[in-house]
Amino acid sequence: MAGVSLKCGDCGALLKSVEEAQEHAELTSHSNFSESTEAVLNLVCSSCGKPCRSKTETDLHTKRTGHTEFVDKTLETAKPISLEVPKVAAELADTPDATTSNQTEEMIVPEVDKKLLEELEAMGFSTARATRALHFSGNASVEAAVNWVVEHEEDPEIDQMPLVPVNTKAEVPKPSLTPEEVKLKAQELRERARKKKEEEEKRMEREREKERIRVGKELLEAKRIEEDNERKRLLALRKAEKEEERRAREKIRQKLEEDKAERRRKLGLPPEEPSAAKPSAPVIEEKKSSLPVRPATKAEQMRECLRSLKQNHKEDDAKVKRAFQTLLTYIGNVAKNPNEEKFRKIRVTNPSFQERVGALKGGIEFMELCGFEKIQGGEFLFLPRDKVDMAVLNSAGSELDSAIKNPFFGVL
Repeated sequence: MAGVSLKCGDCGALLKSVEEAQEHAELTSHSNFSESTEAVLNLVCSSCGKPCRSKTETDLHTKRTGHTEFVDKTLETAKPISLEVPKVAAELADTPDATTSNQTEEMIVPEVDKKLLEELEAMGFSTARATRALHFSGNASVEAAVNWVVEHEEDPEIDQMPLVPVNTKAEVPKPSLTPEEVKLKAQELRERARKKKEEEEKRMEREREKERIRVGKELLEAKRIEEDNERKRLLALRKAEKEEERRAREKIRQKLEEDKAERRRKLGLPPEEPSAAKPSAPVIEEKKSSLPVRPATKAEQMRECLRSLKQNHKEDDAKVKRAFQTLLTYIGNVAKNPNEEKFRKIRVTNPSFQERVGALKGGIEFMELCGFEKIQGGEFLFLPRDKVDMAVLNSAGSELDSAIKNPFFGVL
């Protein structure tokens, strides 16, 4: 099958004739052309009859004019392409005077209506853009020129002065509008553009306000949840402290009762009737039996460890308090500097550590509850960085602070 078009091997463009291929080569310096059976599109606008050679041209024409219907006449115009240079072109090529004349033909700026040009310049358009708009809109009116500028806003050469051959004479029609009408029309266009800009600014302001309200609500909700959690934590801490104090007072009361009974026994007096103490025992048992069975939390394990430490060394309260303060210092250093390994690694054989914590039963166990692990055969206590849990460290700090400040802690 004979070729119906020429295809540029460098850029893939389809060309109808040898003349077009020559023009394409002069503009792009491409020289790799071959015959193709693919026809160049010929899409004709049904409304205005403008021919378009590609889908891109039809889209651009639709964007500029609003015309959407096109008739495909590709097959009607497609015909085998002739690779011979036309005789007219050959004759022109052989005639040096014609070539010289075409090359030296002078190009000038086309004449346009001066009044319309002044109006467009007064509206803020550059001279080149206003001249181009008036020339291609036929010098019809300011509105037509403005519409042309709007449609060709994306053209790369829109701010270049148009040029036409010197012997081309274009008649400049008289403006269809009077100067007063032109001013009114220009004012209307400016007012329309101003209103459109104000509406866009109002819309953007509404969107920004909605976004500010949404972010504000999210911040308030996050703050409310944080305050609620903090309130629950404080209530649970106070409840635990009150329970500790109650149990300590009960223990002291029982100790006083035992001392009183011992003194009566030594004096040879009969034992006192325990009528007042009997009712309390069943109540305590009932209350204990009514509690649900649940696993001990990390905070409860820490509290029990500290209570056991104080019970095991209750004869030396100063030593126990110093151990609590040392543990609080260790935990506080890690919480404040979690990336510092020197605060997360403790030598167990260090004399100061042994005297304050290591020698007390329950001290190293408390450190292990906080996440410390024995390494190198038990020579060091080490807390890996990826196992640093701020919630556990905060709970440990709260339990130690309560143990130091609560005078009844560990009495039971």
